[in-house]
Amino acid sequence: MTRSPLALLVTHSGDHFTVERVAGALARRGARALRFDTDLFPEEVRLSAALGPGGAENFIRVGGEEVEASEVSAVWARRNWPPRLSERLDERFRAACVRESGAALEGFFDGLAGARWVNEPLRERAAENKLLQLRAAREAGLDLPPTLLTNDAGRARAFYEAEGGGVVAKLLRPLSVSMGDAPFFVYTSDVGAADIEALDSLRHCPVVFQRKIEKRRELRVAYVAGSLFAGALDARGSARGRTDWRLAEPSECSWSPATVEPPTAARLETLMRRLGLDYGAIDLIETPDGRHVFLEVNPGGEWGMLEHDLGLPISEAIADALLSS
Repeated sequence: MTRSPLALLVTHSGDHFTVERVAGALARRGARALRFDTDLFPEEVRLSAALGPGGAENFIRVGGEEVEASEVSAVWARRNWPPRLSERLDERFRAACVRESGAALEGFFDGLAGARWVNEPLRERAAENKLLQLRAAREAGLDLPPTLLTNDAGRARAFYEAEGGGVVAKLLRPLSVSMGDAPFFVYTSDVGAADIEALDSLRHCPVVFQRKIEKRRELRVAYVAGSLFAGALDARGSARGRTDWRLAEPSECSWSPATVEPPTAARLETLMRRLGLDYGAIDLIETPDGRHVFLEVNPGGEWGMLEHDLGLPISEAIADALLSS
């Protein structure tokens, strides 16, 4: 008797809506879903790797269910969080446990190399780099804001002056250092005159500076294996969210349906193929004259609000991508 396809859903214990939606979509297609909360490894999840003359076997035990890696036909790499270890552990031992647990996870995931991944980990890690994204986006023909990465205060000051002070700053990669139950996150922020006076701190860490683009709306586009699902919002009325909509209060703006015109959609498809991603959350600015300016793509970015608020079938598309050959 042929067993149903098994998809491993890699996430963390605080993630609910999106994982449940994808698990339901898989079930409707006759597939099984096994949720792996990475923050519960190693204290509550068990991994084992056995190697010998007859070959290798990798096992994962979650709750009362144990599966062998060869049973896993697909992996949704939703989130990979660091271990949530006991506070009673000595700090030096704790650091070693985190390091060894990370190495064990890498080895376990390597044993799933034959499965269908959304996204493949090495490609996702590389694609998180904003400079790589911007180069690929430019090659794909997308409209980009002028950008400078530097730890040179003089060059940063010259860029700020050339742009007439209309500049924002961001990081090359998202930070994912666990702070309790939430990741430490740095948002896109305006650069002001006081920041320019304090640029000597750049010697400690390079920063990405970009021209601040005038906006009518901001778009979040979920790309899933060739399909685009878009929502838009206008956060200009939010004191905290006008530069980065993620800081806006829910009462200040809401999601509305949006479309991406075919020429831009084709360029986004080219970009995602260049990056080797089956999924990504793409951020665009819609300017007052109707242009779409590319900002970035987050390979693990959020899409739950688009499905929850707009009814976009993103979980169904992810399930289809996982079960495709």
